[in-house]
Amino acid sequence: MGFFDRLSRLLRANLNDLVSKAEDPSKILDQSVADMQSDLVKLRQAVATAIASQKRLQNQAEQADSQSKSWLNKAELALKENREDLAREALSRRKTYQDTATALNAQLNSQAGQVETLKKSLTALEGKIAEAKTKKDMLKARSQAAQAQEQLQSAVSGLGTNNAMAAFEQMEEKVLQQEARSQAAAELAGADLESQFAALEGTDVDDELAALKTRLEGGANPIALPVENGPVPQLEPVKVAEVDAELEELKRSIDKL
Repeated sequence: MGFFDRLSRLLRANLNDLVSKAEDPSKILDQSVADMQSDLVKLRQAVATAIASQKRLQNQAEQADSQSKSWLNKAELALKENREDLAREALSRRKTYQDTATALNAQLNSQAGQVETLKKSLTALEGKIAEAKTKKDMLKARSQAAQAQEQLQSAVSGLGTNNAMAAFEQMEEKVLQQEARSQAAAELAGADLESQFAALEGTDVDDELAALKTRLEGGANPIALPVENGPVPQLEPVKVAEVDAELEELKRSIDKL
């Protein structure tokens, strides 16, 4: 393959690509209908011209036929007057007009066929144009809808790499982190609150323990048990050492609470 052939093919391919990209369906549809409308006007003019020609041929044929009849009448008149020479001349003229009328009638028949064909073509073109006008609006609407859908798909597909979308996702992650920190702080605050209440409860136990120690160490009144029919014996004060075991047992029971 020669260099110029390849260059020519490359240029045609690029030009076709540019034309294809530049084609707007709406504009092309409008232009196509306008072209068809222009063809319709030309065809109507052609039909009108053909019909006018047909009428002219018809008038010429009728005139030739009328002249043919008129010279026939003149030939008859000349014979009646014993003017055979005039009759022969009249018949000669009649023959000329008669031949002309015959030729014109044959041309008129041919013209009538052409006019009929043109009328049918005109009717068919009018129908196609009417159909094209109806489809044009529908196709333009479909083209606009397809372009809108294509733009939407392009916008959606470009969201993944869009800076605005990336910033949005980053802020969403930041909000999630803030919520996590807030939840953790709430849990820690709740734990601290529970420890404070536990401390308060522990204080009550310590106070009770201190009171018990004071009572045991401070010489509380001896506890006496009644005895029937006899004097009530006095109990000696209980020493602290004697209750150590009981105190330890009480502490262990309190720790288990």
